[in-house]
Amino acid sequence: MLNLTIDTEDKRIIDAVRALLKGYGVSYSEKRERSPYSASFVKKVKKAKTRIAKGEFIEVDPENLWESIESGLKQ
Repeated sequence: MLNLTIDTEDKRIIDAVRALLKGYGVSYSEKRERSPYSASFVKKVKKAKTRIAKGEFIEVDPENLWESIESGLKQ
């Protein structure tokens, strides 16, 4: 027996692979892996990525942490 793992969330690809396997008469099973992260954490990360893309962030100078944070908050 050979196990194949397909890592995709693209529904078109998933449907195509299912159809291919069915066409060849290959039996298969599906198992969706759960994320190790909580839904609230994933939501926060996605929100942060969106804010970064919009330029809504503060650059911090490691040599002057508090000064760079304070000046970033004033802008």
